[in-house]
Amino acid sequence: MENEKRRLKISFNSPVVLSFALICLVAFVLGKLTNDASTRLLFSVYRAPLSSPSTWLRFIGHVFGHAGWEHFFGNITLLLVVGPVLEEKYGSFNLLIVILATALVTGLVHFLLFPHVQLLGASGVVFAFILLASFSGYQDGAVPFTFLLVAAIYIGGQIYNALFVSDNVANLTHILGGAVGSGLGYVMEKYKMSRYHQG
Repeated sequence: MENEKRRLKISFNSPVVLSFALICLVAFVLGKLTNDASTRLLFSVYRAPLSSPSTWLRFIGHVFGHAGWEHFFGNITLLLVVGPVLEEKYGSFNLLIVILATALVTGLVHFLLFPHVQLLGASGVVFAFILLASFSGYQDGAVPFTFLLVAAIYIGGQIYNALFVSDNVANLTHILGGAVGSGLGYVMEKYKMSRYHQG
């Protein structure tokens, strides 16, 4: 009987990733209920007065907003596949830093470069996670070949699309997310910030 209870137990194994996905769901539903008023107010970035507190909230909040179910499910599925493994390796706090840094970098760059276009969605964070995951084999100054392949495929594809397909906003967000994930992956591996390096 005791063994049966253990088998039925559900573990909240990845608090940051699961909380992120839940906030995205709440933001999406709230957007539908308010005819996207809440999405524009809190969950997207566009040029607005810096004197407004909501402008500063949006620099982070934009990663929680999504334009439609397909947009939402595409991003959240990838986050739920890659994120828990990263949270297990690097810990919840470090992964939260990756998310916040990605949100801030992509939000600020978009604010400066694309004043008349609304940015929302977790795809920058998805790219950060993908590049961070591929960098996790870094050891003693040796860059993993898998990282180079993933960078070439994902970031190279985004650069190609930016040059020839004309969706510069999304492509730049993906490239910036990948750069943040790579950079923080390098730092965390170099300074042994993963759980596998801790005591």
